[in-house]
Amino acid sequence: MMKLPKIRLSEIGSLPEDAIDTSEIPELDDNFWENAQRIVPENYLQIEHEILEWFKGQEQDYHERINTVLRAYMDAHR
Repeated sequence: MMKLPKIRLSEIGSLPEDAIDTSEIPELDDNFWENAQRIVPENYLQIEHEILEWFKGQEQDYHERINTVLRAYMDAHR
């Protein structure tokens, strides 16, 4: 999936609903929801919003910083 720049996402987010063309998107009928399954990726980690925003404000590569902090914690508790 292609990542859009944040500025583009905010532009899209500010569009009124009637300005968005959804004519090519199929409706999700009852059959879809009866057979839908929630799939959580194996490497899924839920991080509280406040913590994630703090890390994002610290450095450009906040993913690496989070992994560094978690590895230090893991190594200290082995």
